[in-house]
Amino acid sequence: MTAPGTPAGAPAADDDLDVEEALALVREPHSEPQDDGPARSSGGPAVRQPGERPAERHTATSWPHAREIAARAARTARAHGRHGPADTPAGDRHAPVSVPLGDALGLVLAAPLDALTDLPSFDTSAMDGWAVAGPGPWQVREEGVLAGHAQPEPLTDGTAVRIATGARIPADTTAVLRTEHGRTDTQGRLHPTREMFHGQDIRPRGQECRTGDQLLPVGTLVTPAVLGLAAAAGYDTVTVVPRPRAEVLILGDELLTTGLPHDGLIRDALGPMLPPWLRALGADVVAVRRIGDDARALRKAVTASQADLVITTGGTAAGPVDHVHPVLERVGAELLVDGVKVRPGHPMLLARTKEHQHLVGLPGNPLAAVSGLLTLAEPLLRTLAARPAPEPYTLPLKEAVQGHPYDTRLIPVVLRGDHAVPLHYNGPAMLRGIAAADALAVVPPGGARQGEEAELLDLPWATAGIGVCFT
Repeated sequence: MTAPGTPAGAPAADDDLDVEEALALVREPHSEPQDDGPARSSGGPAVRQPGERPAERHTATSWPHAREIAARAARTARAHGRHGPADTPAGDRHAPVSVPLGDALGLVLAAPLDALTDLPSFDTSAMDGWAVAGPGPWQVREEGVLAGHAQPEPLTDGTAVRIATGARIPADTTAVLRTEHGRTDTQGRLHPTREMFHGQDIRPRGQECRTGDQLLPVGTLVTPAVLGLAAAAGYDTVTVVPRPRAEVLILGDELLTTGLPHDGLIRDALGPMLPPWLRALGADVVAVRRIGDDARALRKAVTASQADLVITTGGTAAGPVDHVHPVLERVGAELLVDGVKVRPGHPMLLARTKEHQHLVGLPGNPLAAVSGLLTLAEPLLRTLAARPAPEPYTLPLKEAVQGHPYDTRLIPVVLRGDHAVPLHYNGPAMLRGIAAADALAVVPPGGARQGEEAELLDLPWATAGIGVCFT
């Protein structure tokens, strides 16, 4: 039986599909119109509301400039946090913090990682085998040397002792003979089976670093390998830039949290999607609140929030229950971006609500909301967290992409070899394309020809391990 919503003639959801067949389905041209402006729900087609603002505002910002504004706004907020009064929430909001190693994954170093000791801190064996002194053959002592034990007795020329990897080297050792490179004769004497050299398979003290050496600079992203290096160097905590705090406000009376859509009600797609996506962008999501279409509740939530970034969903147009603009006016917010020349998602906005806080208003349609997230929230959160901007890169498009006459388009793509393959379930209310995508292609006004290079925005889960992204 064909699943609800499956295109006619398409295989049922439980049919076996190979990757290319599945991608062919996703690439079928079932796109919605690109006028995503007025919708305020998190699903369904855009419907213009009576009395709303025109979709094209003369104040709309170009897509590249909007991203620059968001990053610049975050730099201003970070500077205020560092220099503001220490007894206010904003004063220490962005100050470096010391956290245990187990809590540092995905954060950025706010102080250099300097060596607290020599590494290794003593001469150690690099292999299992024998520590030997002088030329062979050697008489082997009965006792062995194991890792974690105290300094062993010195060796004298012509003697050897069994040694384990990582164990302390006895004084006067000439080299370490690997187990596979030695043999004992009937008298118990040890002979090498290949040529040796002085210092062989010994890790000398300070080989990797000396006390005080800088291991990693400020601005380094804490990866699992960084945690390992910090632990090896003797750190229990590291000094990092704290995660920016984000709060999500879900707007709309028409949203269901369970079950099938019915009676004009639709499922909320953004509530489940936005918090993990924000975490993938480096935020600490402190709350997800369902506000509905209540202007008073929205104003109260915005005013009370202590998050660095407030995210709202829907309500960014001028319909009868689109309350975001009026509430921002009432709380005295400064609109930094009011509409962006991008499809989908052009009704997005960015406002400074407090000296240390910003609000990103996302359109209600799901893919339009993703566009707003990557256009405004991503550069703001990245800058607050002191993460470096990703290096831009391009790939040629496998197929031509129709463009908007005046606006940038963001199109879900999969990466296949050295090409980006556009996915055509890319209407503002659709998530089917982005769910299969590796990246979004940035298509300039007027479109892009087959084979033309397009800038790509990687999706977080396509560029890093899930453990790093979603901690």
